[in-house]
Amino acid sequence: MAVTEPAPAVPSAAQAHQGERRTGEAGALEGILRRQSLRESAARTYARSLPIVPVRARGLTIEGADGRRYLDCLSGAGTLALGHNHPVVLEAIKKVLDSGAPLHVLDLATPVKDAFTTELFATLPAGLADDARIQFCGPAGTDAVEAALKLVRTATGRSGLLSFTGAYHGMTAGALDASGGATDVRVARLPYPQNYRCPFGVGGDRGAELAARWTENLIDDPKSGVPHPAAMILEPVQGEGGVIPAPDDWMRRMREITASRSIPLIADEVQTGVGRTGAFWAVEHSGIVPDVMVLSKAIGGSLPLAVIVYRAELDAWEPGAHAGTFRGNQLAMAAGAATLAYVRENRLADRAATLGARMLGRLQGLAAAHPCIGDVRGRGLMIGVELVDPHSPGDDAGAPPVDQALAVAVQQECLHRGLIVELGGRHSGVVRLLPPLTLTDEQAEAVLDRFADALAATERAHRPCPQATLLRNAAGTAGTTGTTGQAAPTGPSH
Repeated sequence: MAVTEPAPAVPSAAQAHQGERRTGEAGALEGILRRQSLRESAARTYARSLPIVPVRARGLTIEGADGRRYLDCLSGAGTLALGHNHPVVLEAIKKVLDSGAPLHVLDLATPVKDAFTTELFATLPAGLADDARIQFCGPAGTDAVEAALKLVRTATGRSGLLSFTGAYHGMTAGALDASGGATDVRVARLPYPQNYRCPFGVGGDRGAELAARWTENLIDDPKSGVPHPAAMILEPVQGEGGVIPAPDDWMRRMREITASRSIPLIADEVQTGVGRTGAFWAVEHSGIVPDVMVLSKAIGGSLPLAVIVYRAELDAWEPGAHAGTFRGNQLAMAAGAATLAYVRENRLADRAATLGARMLGRLQGLAAAHPCIGDVRGRGLMIGVELVDPHSPGDDAGAPPVDQALAVAVQQECLHRGLIVELGGRHSGVVRLLPPLTLTDEQAEAVLDRFADALAATERAHRPCPQATLLRNAAGTAGTTGTTGQAAPTGPSH
């Protein structure tokens, strides 16, 4: 997400408390936002582009301290499979609280944990659940990624790792090493197939085939400089990378390549799991069974919970090899078990597939009328709209450059219309929609109506005037026919 808020100046004591002395909701809201800006670190993200103070929420809707209501298509970055405060989640939490059960138990066995584990295993891909082990990790998905990396390195005795361009696996050191923005690390980076900005310039099945061949050659070439790795880690749909679904055939090739070379395959399903993509787990689209699955976000039913599930043959850890004080979060396990069961029993993954396809279709129709939409993509209710500058020259495959400023403006126009969306992708140019799986048809239409209205308003405000366009085109022509014989630069650098 783009960081747009400047660092605040240090106010006087009187200025710092000015909002507190004001009366009414507006003054209270201003005071809360000011104190957050003064007290919280510069690393905060969502608070910069979404200056709201939520006080109540239910389903898709958040109500701010100012009384405004918003449709939340961020859903806790994909955490809220059932939306805010779903009754089955609240009832599960209340049941634990009313029972007098301990809320903190480290990794001791409890009825709540047993019920969660049983429900989780009932949803796992066939071929894994019958021979699986589970490790409860620290409360965030990034800790589960760290656990997965430690596990495979222990089991294989190897240290190297294969990951992919555009990947995002968390914010701790090892997870960042495996992510696309890493620098100076010993992780082999492989091409992740995509149609719109294919690294080979061809896209489609051919682009995916070239990516698979590159991977196979890198592993097998004794002069590649890449030693036999401990594992390959991938996302079935890259979220932060720009909502890029992996082709099913390519996923099957990755499974074949790794299995035939005794390389454990780790599927990071932190954001794609629990029905989000139109299958309960995104790996089910391709029919593969990974060796390790990294799970978090929606499995906790809105509360912090992260686990890894893996083949028993990899369970080479000694006691205490991976631990965490809060790995026994009883409330999260109760909420998570209720969420998993509700998604399964009500076939919400199928619902996400149907409604997501309908939303993608309407967005693709919107793209035909708006040249600033470069690509619409996604799977289920994990949707991305890439915004571009159609007035600048495209790359070798014809894709114009990302327009980050336009994306930020669209996000703000959405907020003004009561719609919360996230930005992601390269240069934060992809508007991401992650509504809850309980989204109704009417709510989906409202979301798309507000997005379309925000896009049209932003496009009008950012549309270059005819004179500026003519001047730019003239400059470009002069650059390509001048006395130096050198072409002019091909658009802005993003």
